[in-house]
Amino acid sequence: MDEQLIDYQLWERASQDIDWFEKPTSILGERREAGPNPYTWFPNGKLNTCYNCLDRHMASIPDQPCLIWDSAVTNTKITFTYAQVLEHVQTLAGVFHSYGLSKGDTVLIYMPMVPEAVFAFLACARMGVIHSVVFGGFAPKELAKRIDDCKPKIVLTASCGIEPKRIIPYKPLLESALKLSSHHVPIRIVYQRPNQERALMNYAQGDRDYEQEMERIRSKGSPFKTCVPVDSDDPLYILYTSGTTGQPKGVVRSNGGHAVVLRWSVDYVFNVRKGDTIFTASDIGWAVSHSYTIYGPMLIGASTILYEGKPVGTPDAGTFWRLVSEYGAKTMFTAPTAARAIAREDPQGLLARKYDLSSLTSLFLAGERSDPETLKWCQNLVPEGCTVIDNYWSTELGSPVTATCAGVEKNPRAAVKWGSAGKQVPGSQIRVLKEGTVEETTEPNQFGNIVLKLPLPPGAFPRLWNNEAGYKSSYFDKYPGYYDTGDAGLIDEEGFVHIMSRTDDIINIAGHRLSTGSIEEILISHPLVAECCVVPLPDKMKGHVPLGILVLKHHKSDRALNAGKLLEELIQATRQDLGAIACFEKAVIIPRLPKTRSGKVLRRSIREMVDGKAVNMPATIEDEDALYEIYDVLKENKLIPRNSPPLLKSKL
Repeated sequence: MDEQLIDYQLWERASQDIDWFEKPTSILGERREAGPNPYTWFPNGKLNTCYNCLDRHMASIPDQPCLIWDSAVTNTKITFTYAQVLEHVQTLAGVFHSYGLSKGDTVLIYMPMVPEAVFAFLACARMGVIHSVVFGGFAPKELAKRIDDCKPKIVLTASCGIEPKRIIPYKPLLESALKLSSHHVPIRIVYQRPNQERALMNYAQGDRDYEQEMERIRSKGSPFKTCVPVDSDDPLYILYTSGTTGQPKGVVRSNGGHAVVLRWSVDYVFNVRKGDTIFTASDIGWAVSHSYTIYGPMLIGASTILYEGKPVGTPDAGTFWRLVSEYGAKTMFTAPTAARAIAREDPQGLLARKYDLSSLTSLFLAGERSDPETLKWCQNLVPEGCTVIDNYWSTELGSPVTATCAGVEKNPRAAVKWGSAGKQVPGSQIRVLKEGTVEETTEPNQFGNIVLKLPLPPGAFPRLWNNEAGYKSSYFDKYPGYYDTGDAGLIDEEGFVHIMSRTDDIINIAGHRLSTGSIEEILISHPLVAECCVVPLPDKMKGHVPLGILVLKHHKSDRALNAGKLLEELIQATRQDLGAIACFEKAVIIPRLPKTRSGKVLRRSIREMVDGKAVNMPATIEDEDALYEIYDVLKENKLIPRNSPPLLKSKL
């Protein structure tokens, strides 16, 4: 191990902000079992994450708002203080304990964006029980895979989820998943949403009513008030991410490194401190929400907004700005795709101007590449004292590894460079490897594979759940000694990291490698283009050529769109910025891009279409109809091979 890579003083200071039952004997150690990533952070330390999120704040801020639930889809607003959240958590932990749950067991949470889901996170952490969150509405087949993998003793679910145009009953989906899975779940606790769809209960088969169970524990006076000490390396949660083989990968987050990094980063990176309010627009079941809706803010003693709704349509594109204004949010965190959706509906930002945004000092964007046009649009909308900041990380990494750190930069706006994801965050060792080698680039602006040199930062995943071989083959085999991000990009002469595309989104045009991100950046700068993605289209002469998939902005003008003229302008812009070698000559216009619930464009599915391959409906898709729309447009334009298999609708 290269000792120079580790800032021991940084993590020593950061670890002091966590309450330990037993302090770690060192900052970094090595596991007994050798593996591709043998390092362990804060070895021999014992702590409890729930204690650090709730109990320790009782002496100073018991009556401060902890969790603010704003449900646009039910028109409900409830604020819970730290003391109130603790009471709910202790009671729910008492429910779990009454069914025999103990340290090391697992609970699967299949819930919408409701406070009861947050209580379940913390109740599990309190007991040393491992939670695995699957966002409600996942198809039974995918839910069954996760049940079989983590083998929960209890599943917590709700009667329904609420979308802008429909109600999704969860219990039938869960029942279908339980029939498909081989693992038997003895207890299923169901939260019946007030004034909404009611779930049919079968108590003989293990169904239990959430409110009845909570009342049972309260009436008996048996809440679980103890915080169970766990080892620093013990799992806090499992979060599943899609696997290339179709089998989901269970990313494991350990207690010690997670608590230290989130408590530190919510201050250092996001500029959120005790008493501040943060709004993180991400659904539970995604790493962003785990880290910065729930654990990060509570570890520092901030107020956090849990929002149930969409960036547009509940009721309009001003809803995020309303939340900032109404609750005085200091920091907001959302996905670039949400910002683009808002810009598409309200290009002039007229809805934003209805609200007082003076409390907002930072707007963070992450989840996919933030193009400069989206960043600039946001920057022109927010108050003068607010900085729009791109940052880069992943489910596996758990917290940003690049950003402009708003908590320490004296002038964050001056430290931002459009098109980059910021500079390396302390604790992360980002490198660019030359194509096909394990050789690090030595000069700036050299395009290559983005990797992290080991050891990974403390909050990163130490393993996959029950999948040692997959951990090694998916992340470390290709570049031994490094974590393979699967992304490509460069580091410029000022140290800014530019993430250009996934490595499988590189287009090889007649032997020349171009990133899709560089072409997308040009396309989206056109005043008519709201969103876009570029995929490689097979070409007999050149191997591949870029195909642009365009979503246009909404304009009040009724003038007819001249698609031919638009394409000419895009071709000219691409040639001017990249040269004729880019060979950009084809584009289609679609109503909307198919995306995951976390906002990532389903580029792989689009690539499979134009390659003539069978397209498997992704489990994480937000709206299946968007995939059918793009399939129809591509087929109509003869961009799908004639003998391609049809796109089959999934069966929920």
